[in-house]
Amino acid sequence: MKPRVLVVDDEVSMREFLEIFLAKAGYEVITAAGGKTACELLDRHRFDLVITDLRMPEVDGMQVLKKAKQVDSAMPVLMVTAYASHETAVQAMKEGALDYFTKPFNVDEVRLIVSKALERRELSRENIALKQQLGERYGFGNLVGSDPRMLEIYDMIRRVAGTPTSILITGETGTGKELVARAMHVNSNRSDHSFVVINCGAIPAELLESELFGHRKGSFTGAIADKKGLFEIASGGTVFLDEIGELPMALQVKLLRALQERRIMPVGSMREVEIDVRVVCATNRDLEHEVKEGQFREDLFYRLNVIQIAMPPLRDRRGDIPLLANFFLEKYVKILGRDIRRISSEAMNFLQSYGYPGNVRELENIMERAVALEIRDVIMPDSLPPHVLRQDLDMSRLKQHLSIPPQGVNLDEVMLEIEADFLAQALELSGGGKKAAAELLGISFRSFRYRLSKLGVDPGKDDEEDDLD
Repeated sequence: MKPRVLVVDDEVSMREFLEIFLAKAGYEVITAAGGKTACELLDRHRFDLVITDLRMPEVDGMQVLKKAKQVDSAMPVLMVTAYASHETAVQAMKEGALDYFTKPFNVDEVRLIVSKALERRELSRENIALKQQLGERYGFGNLVGSDPRMLEIYDMIRRVAGTPTSILITGETGTGKELVARAMHVNSNRSDHSFVVINCGAIPAELLESELFGHRKGSFTGAIADKKGLFEIASGGTVFLDEIGELPMALQVKLLRALQERRIMPVGSMREVEIDVRVVCATNRDLEHEVKEGQFREDLFYRLNVIQIAMPPLRDRRGDIPLLANFFLEKYVKILGRDIRRISSEAMNFLQSYGYPGNVRELENIMERAVALEIRDVIMPDSLPPHVLRQDLDMSRLKQHLSIPPQGVNLDEVMLEIEADFLAQALELSGGGKKAAAELLGISFRSFRYRLSKLGVDPGKDDEEDDLD
């Protein structure tokens, strides 16, 4: 089906021009001569995109925008205005507009903006469908992501969850290793029994054996009664050994025997206890290197590493950041009882640019903080942590988007275009404040004004900012 676009403008010539232009581009176009008619059409029809004039009599573009968001919160809305002021544009963006362009406009620019808006619409639909599909087919709960590597992991979980095979989950801290282990348990025939988590690095070495295998009364000072170990408690279920690389060498021997013999020996006991558990392990270390260095037993490594699932860091699956951010937004809106509907495009830009050394767990913490602090119904940049707002430009990621075509380029023109784009983005993120925009780019206010004038843009006069500089 052709994407359906609603064009709203009280000027007949502009309305007809956009209708012809968009129809030639392959879209189905419906027009409205005013905001009132547009709101009625939004109630009756499904649209993929709304393009509306900002200033119209009676019902203006802002009211059309609000109506579109009421009908479908994911509806992309583009604003058209002859008044190229940052204030009106920023206000529209805060209310949920995806982008805007000014009259008279560049046809190629409009074509690109419309194309990107519809691409985002399609991506949003795919993400929603994917979440439903994953929930229905896999029941993975809090494990969220549409990156191809994540889809491979979902498929792997589905294929091995019902087997007794040992699984080793690798990846940096915060990538969701425990979520994979839980998904493995929930989708197995052991789901009616316990899922027991043991952090091998969080329990003192002298107590770890007792925690794992249990002990008998009087076996050591303080052992005033028999105690079952977690392997015995989890009988019939799954034991998740997190940070297995922290396990002391002496216990590695006993764990290997427990896995091979399906028996454990409680501390102070002379009788073995049979166990029936599925063992899933995780580590943020390079265990192969640890084996070479003599820090981890080779035979245990091969016993655990029958099937390995490698969790990608969040910085390597940035396309999942909006999906995850909105997932955590919904989660903490419910938990904290807040009335927050969405994440602003400005805030999302910061979230998508950040490096996330703490991975998904750090993103979750950032979103919980934002929901707790935000006083509006939209997450704005000032609710994000300062270190997210003051991030350095990741040149390696920028280079991924730059390439020389076979016919070559004019370097001066390319650099000028990049500079213009960065200046425009900084102004958008700062709400039109030139001093704040300069700070985002790490340059002085005077340098910012000079760069604007060099591009042929009147930098205007801002006495307050001049006084501050």
